[in-house]
Amino acid sequence: MKVMDKGSLASRNKLLRAQTEREILSLLDHPFLPTLYSYFETEKYYCLVMEFCSGGNLHTLRQKQPNKHFSEEAARFFASEVLLALEYLHMLGIVYRDLKPENVLVREEGHIMLSDFDLSLRCSVCPTLVKSSSVHVGNSSESSGAILNDDNMIRSCMQPSNFFPRLLPSKKNRKSKSDFGLNNSNALPELMAEPTDVRSMSFVGTHEYLAPEIIRGEGHGSAVDWWTFGIFLYELLLGTTPFKGSGNRATLFNVVGQPLKFPETPQLNSAARDLIKGLLVKEPHKRIAYKRGATEIKQHPFFEGVNWALVRSAVPPHIPEPVDFKQFASKDSANSDKKIADIGVDRNKSSSTDSSYVEFEYF
Repeated sequence: MKVMDKGSLASRNKLLRAQTEREILSLLDHPFLPTLYSYFETEKYYCLVMEFCSGGNLHTLRQKQPNKHFSEEAARFFASEVLLALEYLHMLGIVYRDLKPENVLVREEGHIMLSDFDLSLRCSVCPTLVKSSSVHVGNSSESSGAILNDDNMIRSCMQPSNFFPRLLPSKKNRKSKSDFGLNNSNALPELMAEPTDVRSMSFVGTHEYLAPEIIRGEGHGSAVDWWTFGIFLYELLLGTTPFKGSGNRATLFNVVGQPLKFPETPQLNSAARDLIKGLLVKEPHKRIAYKRGATEIKQHPFFEGVNWALVRSAVPPHIPEPVDFKQFASKDSANSDKKIADIGVDRNKSSSTDSSYVEFEYF
């Protein structure tokens, strides 16, 4: 249960963030995102009841790995589930803005759950069916990109439950593969739901994960989630973030002014390097996934072999130890509300978010 102190939120003018988080949680219906079981408030507190994730978070789990970084296979597993969660959020018109290992929780069966949506941005989004120049089956075929012109674009502002329209006819009316263009240059349309037009001037996030456009104050949109996805993947694979400086100011300077560098060890394969380089482009409009969203990332060679339709059925690289809840029981009723977990300030927050992470606790 996430408990937020009303007085603390009000004193920092952050009541709206708590409301936004509750509204976002009430919209979600995805295997890698939280389910809001209940919401209630008392005179002093807002309370959100959600699933308890016994595996902790990926930051803690990474610290326990050999050399404090994940293997490529484990990193690919976690990154693929996070990618699907971000894709779904963008379809709903939600820019997450706070991706980092601390916010990726591990469920008891080993799959992930994104948490903490108080920094998220809600906007309108119009899903688009875009006719691609090639057929994509997993990562087996190359794409020349979405053709973004009126002749090949079908716009439909659909509700979230209708994000996956029927592209194929019923069995009795089903045609041969050649009729669908699978044997020629035509291809099935791809669904794009990337809120690229949204703009926010808020300075929010964690210093090591802030996108350059946020630091420069130019206004930002959904591309910040792909920047943070690149930082996230870099940290999973290498055990550190790429632009971390001696302090917050140095970190921000590095993000804006220093080129991306990779350490000599551990060595990354060319596919991992290429994907990270594509994600950590400082100009958002040149960043991979800027227009085509998660679809473009899914087709990258780093994710070759991932069956996106069956990610939820894949065997996780780590299964948490079962939690013995008896250890939290107390004969003394005064201690019956003993904390299961207490989330405090993690890493260095930007000046606008320093306090938002000490205003709530998980029980």
